[in-house]
Amino acid sequence: MCLAIPGRVLSRANVNGVIVGKIQFGGITRQASLDFVPEAAIGDYVMVHVGFAISRVDAEEARRTYELLETMGVLESELPPGEEPRN
Repeated sequence: MCLAIPGRVLSRANVNGVIVGKIQFGGITRQASLDFVPEAAIGDYVMVHVGFAISRVDAEEARRTYELLETMGVLESELPPGEEPRN
């Protein structure tokens, strides 16, 4: 199954010609390419698949997606114990 996870953009930078962002997924922060969504700004939510932000979403859509993933049990292996996704 291919899965994109919503995350909030915490920072943006140009690294060797690639726009990258620090993205927060619940209690986890990872770097992802923002080249496919160069309009994504700090504070925006983006859907990330295999290290690439592929679209912007609003905060409500991010929240609903987190709820669905949590119901499916997908987030359990990704978040530290006791950590809830933050929007």
